[in-house]
Amino acid sequence: MKQQFSLLPKIAALSIAAAFAAPAMAQTAGSNIVNLGWFHLAPQDSSEQLRVVSPTPTTIAGSGASVSNADTLGIAFTHFFTDNFALTTDVGIPPTFKLTGTGTISSVGEVGNAKQWSPAIVAKWYFGDGNSKFRPFVGAGVSYVWYSDVKLSDQFQAALSSRFTGGLSSSAKSTADLSSSWAPVFNVGATYNFDKNWSMGFSVAYIPLKTNADITTTLPTGTQVKSATSLTLNPIVTFLSVGYKF
Repeated sequence: MKQQFSLLPKIAALSIAAAFAAPAMAQTAGSNIVNLGWFHLAPQDSSEQLRVVSPTPTTIAGSGASVSNADTLGIAFTHFFTDNFALTTDVGIPPTFKLTGTGTISSVGEVGNAKQWSPAIVAKWYFGDGNSKFRPFVGAGVSYVWYSDVKLSDQFQAALSSRFTGGLSSSAKSTADLSSSWAPVFNVGATYNFDKNWSMGFSVAYIPLKTNADITTTLPTGTQVKSATSLTLNPIVTFLSVGYKF
């Protein structure tokens, strides 16, 4: 009996060691992981000159605009089809981007702002095996991008009104629309698994993206002046998040 009791601590020690040695089963085929974190969007932007399309085509020489950075809360859902191949859906609260005049319209300051919606689906290949603590990955996918709440600033509207009326009025009203489009997504990152359920992830994505801006200015006489430009955004998007497997 004494011998049996003397063996118990040894068995318990072996059991604990075995538990620590057991695989974490963190990211294996069939796993579903939800990540909650922070997106930072940094446009690598450029713009064309503002063009008057009608009634009299012309170009506002030297005009341009730059796009601000933006931050927002994001959620990602990942499903592992194998231990290495997974599909991720990224969504987030639409961030607000501010557009600032440059060149000959720099004195206007803020031209306007808009909310960007850009849900994405990304196929990823994870390196290592399903029980690895640290798992780098590469991915590629697609995003559909559209804009809402597009607003032009009072300063910019006043500048357009003055230009189109020869300085005789500042009461013309202008509205704008931004085109929607599909865009590719290129992604690299890594996940660190704390245990079988909790993890931390960091990724960097590049999205080649361009949008067309169409501006309609309604003069006091009722005449409408159509203007247009193109904005290249090409944002670099970073995502720092905490994940939970279920």
